[in-house]
Amino acid sequence: MAIQMFEDRGHAAVYQKYRFAPGKELQQTILSYLREKKAIPAELAVDVGCGSGQGTHFLGEHFKKVVGTDISKAQIQEAKDTPCMPNISYLVCPAEELPFEDASVDVLTSFTAAHWFDTERFMREARRVVRPGGCMAISTYTVDMSLRYGDCSQQLTKAFRECWDKILKYSNDRLKYVLDDYKEIFEALPFPDKKRVTDIYDSIPMTVEGVVGYMESASPYQTFKKNDPTAATSLLQETEKRMLETMGVSSRETMMEFWVRHVCVLGCKEC
Repeated sequence: MAIQMFEDRGHAAVYQKYRFAPGKELQQTILSYLREKKAIPAELAVDVGCGSGQGTHFLGEHFKKVVGTDISKAQIQEAKDTPCMPNISYLVCPAEELPFEDASVDVLTSFTAAHWFDTERFMREARRVVRPGGCMAISTYTVDMSLRYGDCSQQLTKAFRECWDKILKYSNDRLKYVLDDYKEIFEALPFPDKKRVTDIYDSIPMTVEGVVGYMESASPYQTFKKNDPTAATSLLQETEKRMLETMGVSSRETMMEFWVRHVCVLGCKEC
């Protein structure tokens, strides 16, 4: 069964507020592959482990019907409470028990979630529901982010990463899949026609508040906060202050570039 890390309603609300949608380069990587495999236009896309729906919204622009699924009731409620296109719907279910008929799904996706799944059971279920000639696109952003702002990008990134490294000490063991650039997940993909792209870079416009909020939304931070709430809160407050001082600004709404590297596993089921 999938690891459940985002069940708390407060955590889900932070996740919805601060997590970002797939960047343009990741979107183009996925769409180019689907066009190459003639998987679009298509009827049904299913986004597994959709959280509060950031990736699901992207799919809504390209498919007739999109269903986002997640094991967390709190996350699905946040997704339902967020305005979206009328062709998008959500439901609560485990990634390993998808309520779709055999060979009924044209495209199956998962954005920054597959490392929480029971890989073997999820892949078996994916093979069952994806139609012949259908595709899978499984991606994650990695932990080696960087920040850019004027001529202080190096110092700003240093402040961010020193904080981030302290937070990552509270990571679940499943982080190993991300640190390995989804190599194990790629190898487990049950389709012989597959590839893994590890060098997709996206610049996400983000405020200082947004960067700090992103760290707050991360599951390791939530674990840190449960263990030592005072230290966890102080760490983010001190990091925000340090970032503002480095940038020479006072407003938390000051914009910067948040650079992320994506890994994407792509596969097409044999006809």
